[in-house]
Amino acid sequence: MVQKYQSPVRVYKHPFELVMAAYERRFPTCHLIPMFVGSEVVNEEVSEDGSVHRVERRCALDVDAPRLLKRIAGVDHVYFNQKNTLNKRERTLHIESRNESFSNRVVVHETCCYSVHPENEDWTCFEQTASLDIKSFFGFESTVEKIAMKQYASSINKGKEIIEYYLNELEVEGILHVPRWIPPSRSLPQPTSLSTSPANRPGRGNLKVFNSVADKLDADYIKRYLGDLTPLQESCLIRLRKWLQETHKGKIPKDEHILRFLRARDFNMDKAREILCQSLTWRKQHQVDYLLETWNSPQVLQDFYTGGWHHHDRDGRPLYILRLGQMDTKGLVRALGEESLLRHVLSINEEGLRRCEENTKVFGRPISCWTCLVDLEGLNMRHLWRPGVKALLRIIEVVEANYPETLGRLLILRAPRVFPVLWTLVSPFIDENTRKKFLIYAGNDYQGPGGLVDYIDKEIIPDFLGGESMCEVPEGGLVPKSMYRTPEEVESEDVRLWTETIYQSSSIFKGAPHELVIEIIDAASVITWDFDVCKGDIIFNIYHSKRAPQPPRKDPLGAHGITSPGLNNVQLIDKSWTLGQDYSMVESPLTCKEGESVQGSHITRWPGFYILQWKFHSMPACSATNLPRVDDVLATLQVSSHKCKVMYYTEVLGSEDFRGSMTSLESSHSGFSQLSAATVSSNHSQSSSMISR
Repeated sequence: MVQKYQSPVRVYKHPFELVMAAYERRFPTCHLIPMFVGSEVVNEEVSEDGSVHRVERRCALDVDAPRLLKRIAGVDHVYFNQKNTLNKRERTLHIESRNESFSNRVVVHETCCYSVHPENEDWTCFEQTASLDIKSFFGFESTVEKIAMKQYASSINKGKEIIEYYLNELEVEGILHVPRWIPPSRSLPQPTSLSTSPANRPGRGNLKVFNSVADKLDADYIKRYLGDLTPLQESCLIRLRKWLQETHKGKIPKDEHILRFLRARDFNMDKAREILCQSLTWRKQHQVDYLLETWNSPQVLQDFYTGGWHHHDRDGRPLYILRLGQMDTKGLVRALGEESLLRHVLSINEEGLRRCEENTKVFGRPISCWTCLVDLEGLNMRHLWRPGVKALLRIIEVVEANYPETLGRLLILRAPRVFPVLWTLVSPFIDENTRKKFLIYAGNDYQGPGGLVDYIDKEIIPDFLGGESMCEVPEGGLVPKSMYRTPEEVESEDVRLWTETIYQSSSIFKGAPHELVIEIIDAASVITWDFDVCKGDIIFNIYHSKRAPQPPRKDPLGAHGITSPGLNNVQLIDKSWTLGQDYSMVESPLTCKEGESVQGSHITRWPGFYILQWKFHSMPACSATNLPRVDDVLATLQVSSHKCKVMYYTEVLGSEDFRGSMTSLESSHSGFSQLSAATVSSNHSQSSSMISR
């Protein structure tokens, strides 16, 4: 497996020329890097005007590996080939390194670039990428990979210190300024071997020169807002964010949020990407980004929900207090229903994220999670009411899936004898990493050494726990039975909240497409769509018919829910219909891959019924042979049970209302939408279409 690394941007607040002078002092050897035994120049070129200087070195490394492994390999040193291209005109240094030793067994490739900061020409930026591919190594592949990554991480950590060490050394010697390169006064012909045309300029090869702060992560920013990360963790964050920017058409989450999902999966890129994409789809479907602005807690929650925010702990984390033992969970469920409680808890989590951002600014250090204090005084068997426990488990499931690594510490106080029963029920649903953050105190144990004062300043411990701080968390009490609603009323409210989203979801099976009919009365209307392919690959079609399709059969299995959204499957085109007679195709079929977000539109030509169809995509068999192709086999493996999932939203607008209000829904695939030809005269529409592509 190929290991890849991409660094954040390291910024030296010194001019490029001075940094280059410091960099050259690393050669031929560097005492700050013990494993760097030495180097020799094997080739050197300088352009006629002196603007481009190329140096090729052979470097020897004494890798910290077991003696047995060195004896098996038959070497004491590992050799690398390093090619440096310094372009004084453009003020860039491009470095490319490859291993010379064992190159047929191990492939190490590193590219680095020093360049001028885009916003301050007196600062210098550094970034690097690297890859490690171990094909074979005498049966010690795993050991070699661990050694290589350990050595590489150590070298990266020292990189900035080394440059700063030599910068300080230059300052001690009185060298505070190195003049910029000035072209010779007379015009000199440019040698063809070192052409500086835009296509061949040194430093413009595989490594993209740093051009924009927006698409990079600065090392100082990481330390200030995200915390101490290892080089490989930094690389995972940068690569996952870059992948989202390239593939995800919706709102890109903040770096802090991406980092939480990486931490939740121990920085396994594939696993973190999977759960993050599922969460982003969930947030989009239920408009969670707008929850704090749109959700108004019912009065019964304001009066009887015994939880609230209360200052912060010793680490600066927002502190949430929940007096669970005083809460009438049965009364709240009977009065509100499960969905209202879930929405309320989600709003608490969204508020927690906002408070973490605020505290990061206030305390001047990264704060990415909060502390929760749960007081269980009063907990008894009535809290184990089955529907209440079911609601609690559902809430835990949703929070675990969409807010990983947001709980820094959970302090459980005054746990009664019934608590082990509740803990047995809920603990299997809590992630192991989360369970490690639980601290449980029985009776008054929290008042002694190792208790609350170790985590919360004495002056903000709530009064009901023996502290001096007045806590505004409601005291709870029993919800009056007059506020209870009938099961039918609760179910109706739950359904309203379940379906309170502009998006719908559907499953698409092999041989069973999902179809949606739209009746158009006025010709030249505009049908717009926005859908995400959540699983598998699909083919999207649009048909027109003068005949009204039969009403869809009701799906007995369809069940809407905030964690398990309804996945209905509706087929409208009758099997007896003939394409070209009963209905016609009005757009070319569009193949959409898993993970894609597609926006588009169609200007209708005739009144009648338009059918939008999402169909399972089967890879065509190879025409030259009856054997299945590799792609076919992979597609079958990736789409279990031959099922795909889409989440979609459609809207119909009058053509006079379309331009300017819905240009963001132009087709994200070139040539698919008829609108691309209809709006070719609109500069705004053209630019929007280019962005969506």
